[in-house]
Amino acid sequence: MERRRFLLALAAGLAGAAVGRGTAGLVDPDPPVEAAPVPAASGSVVETPAPGPAAPPTGVVQGLPGEGTSLALTIDDGTNTEVVAAFAAFAAQTGIRLTFFPNGCYRSWQDNATVLRPLVESGQVALGNHTWSHPDLTTLGDREVAKEIGRNRDFLRSVFGVRDSPFFRPPFGSRNERIDRIAADQGHPTVVLWHGTFDDFRVLTAAELMAAARQWFAAQRIVVGHANHPTVTTVYGELLALIAERGLRTVTLADVWATPAQRLRGVTASGRAVTA
Repeated sequence: MERRRFLLALAAGLAGAAVGRGTAGLVDPDPPVEAAPVPAASGSVVETPAPGPAAPPTGVVQGLPGEGTSLALTIDDGTNTEVVAAFAAFAAQTGIRLTFFPNGCYRSWQDNATVLRPLVESGQVALGNHTWSHPDLTTLGDREVAKEIGRNRDFLRSVFGVRDSPFFRPPFGSRNERIDRIAADQGHPTVVLWHGTFDDFRVLTAAELMAAARQWFAAQRIVVGHANHPTVTTVYGELLALIAERGLRTVTLADVWATPAQRLRGVTASGRAVTA
């Protein structure tokens, strides 16, 4: 508990304000969850979504489309409850926009659902499917692959209310046409890989993690990190400073590619009309 309180205090110490944004079609309205308001403070990181989300593509994406200053930070796995809690507090206190790819088998996501779900409902945090238990899907038969993806899809809906996220990230990035087809059949036609990494699939020092961030943080990149090891929770301030220094703004994948339900309703998550 002492370690958990330390990490939460660390993230909460980064002054800021959460950005509220409706997500019609992205989450179930019931049961309603209200987030406690976070007052604005000097030095806040107030992120806004990119305008005009397009339809989610079918197939593999490794970066964001077009030109701009957007950076998509995507966080996988969630083996460590304290690290997931720190990420949730980081987002709530600063307004940074994140896309998580949870594995539902880890209790960390349910343990932190009361903090994360309001962020999902506001649109500040988006969720994608990373399978239930993180196997190499290319080693499994069709039925087992579908079960891994389908079980995690149902978990995202029951715990966070996510109805139609199109985004799928295969564990280890290990995929082929068969895996892509099954993922699409399970409701996830957009296979999200990356062009940049925190390199934190292993235990790193803070200096090593920041070296990776400096290498990969650039416009229109999708960068992958993990909610597994606590090192990342010690460099949140440095990551924010790097983002500001390079003139980048964080976006979720749902800011860039509107969900099918959003497009059927004819509005983006922020209420603006969708144009094809």
